Amino acid sequence: MKVSEQPITLPRTTVYNMVSTHTNRDYRISVSVPEGEAPSEGYPVLYVLDGNALFPLCAESARVLKGRGIRGFGPLVVVGIGYLTEGNFPADRFYELTPPTDRASLPPRPGGEEWPPTGGGDNFLRFIEEELKPAIEEAYPIDRSKQALFGHSLGGLFTLNTMFTKPDLFQTYIAGSPSIWWSNRCVLEAERAFTANRTVESDPTPVRLLMTIGEEEASHPNRMLHNAEEMYQRLKTLEENGLFVDFHVFPGEGHLSVLPSLIGRAIRFALHK
Repeated sequence: MKVSEQPITLPRTTVYNMVSTHTNRDYRISVSVPEGEAPSEGYPVLYVLDGNALFPLCAESARVLKGRGIRGFGPLVVVGIGYLTEGNFPADRFYELTPPTDRASLPPRPGGEEWPPTGGGDNFLRFIEEELKPAIEEAYPIDRSKQALFGHSLGGLFTLNTMFTKPDLFQTYIAGSPSIWWSNRCVLEAERAFTANRTVESDPTPVRLLMTIGEEEASHPNRMLHNAEEMYQRLKTLEENGLFVDFHVFPGEGHLSVLPSLIGRAIRFALHK
């Protein structure tokens, strides 16, 4: 029997390298496009943070679920925002996904390592808004009324910060196991400003948020589950002001084991199902 090695490639996926003028960093942008002709209004799109780890899972899940004709799953463009390294969660993510940070407020890292550079989230968001999204919308038929942002852990923190500070940038936000604890829960300041500005009189654009957590994260020293539950209880009072919030706890799952279950739910939510 003759055996030859062949690299694995994801179907209907293209990879681009982008250099951001806002962060002065390189990114690996992976784009998965469904089979068949695009809808007349364009495809819904899901932007996925931590693309090195999460893009393959999201892209293949979206392709398989759509291909099987399962109710609630239709064509979806998946855009992974990753890094030019082979690691699943490179240290660069600490810079991209965190707001300006009081480093003295951070707890010791497991193993005692020093925290990587942090606090570049504002510039990273400008990259997404001013460079990445326009490039994707020019290259692919995108339904600009159905754009979603998905992040987990620090990516969930970034997703919440984006919704609180730029709610019109996406219509749907998905924050899995968000690191609300980061830097003395500084995201709560952005939440308070968002809540104060979101009144019936201001006629805000409707926004949808899915926030999830693993049941076993209740024992996390940074109060992962409790922080998420408390934020959900506050945000759900804004439904009359155009914010729809869904919250789900995955039984028996921890901070990383939750990902396969989360991704299916995230795809369905991104498709407004």
